[in-house]
Amino acid sequence: MAAKTAGKPKLAVWKFSSCDGCQLSLLDCEDELLDVVGAVEIAYFLEATRAKVAGPYDVSLVEGSVTTPEEAERIQTIRRQSKVLISIGACATAGGIQALKNFADVADFVTAVYAHPEYIETLATATPIADHVPVDLELRGCPINKAQLLEVLGAFLAGRKPNLPNHGQCMECKQAGTVCVMVTKGEACLGPVTHAGCGNVCPPFARGCFGCFGPKENPNTAALAARLGELGLDKRQRRDAFRGFTAAAPAFRKESETHE
Repeated sequence: MAAKTAGKPKLAVWKFSSCDGCQLSLLDCEDELLDVVGAVEIAYFLEATRAKVAGPYDVSLVEGSVTTPEEAERIQTIRRQSKVLISIGACATAGGIQALKNFADVADFVTAVYAHPEYIETLATATPIADHVPVDLELRGCPINKAQLLEVLGAFLAGRKPNLPNHGQCMECKQAGTVCVMVTKGEACLGPVTHAGCGNVCPPFARGCFGCFGPKENPNTAALAARLGELGLDKRQRRDAFRGFTAAAPAFRKESETHE
């Protein structure tokens, strides 16, 4: 039985179609997590506890995309029970890697993979949470940046607006002193059109950005695609470059479709 935590805001963490990586980012906060647990009541978080406290909830963190009829119904219930709903991670904010099925015939996949496809209930698409219910804040990433998650939770508890980056990935490279891999090595990189937040993970290892945090504001994807062509990527490779972890993000989806 959960301990009585009168007066504390109720925090719920929900899983939809995803790998659980973003929920693990919360658990990876380690020492900082103790402060979070001390400030809120963990009402529902199956990754961390079996305790289940009935709603309504002050804050709901939702990981994963909507890919089944059951999920499409469940997110409506969660929205009604939540004062604030925050979608976390590439799956919840842009459909995730499973949104690749949006570009194919799902029935063909189900028939090829499952011995009894008649038992499978799935939607034709994998879509972000915001396609189904109003979302108060989207926290991007695959997985999310745990420091950003702590900032969001801290801002909620303090009653202020969270301080999150709104610039592109190239700015992170410049701030870290990382040499541009596209300019110096001719590596394909989505940094010029990708939202910052990962902490500059790939370019320091001479690898281009994969767009894990989705498109930045007003991305010039056409110009980048043209540059990728100059670097030797054919149409299919340019299409696939925009079909990664955030394939269903409108800007990336639209650009990928121009290279079919």
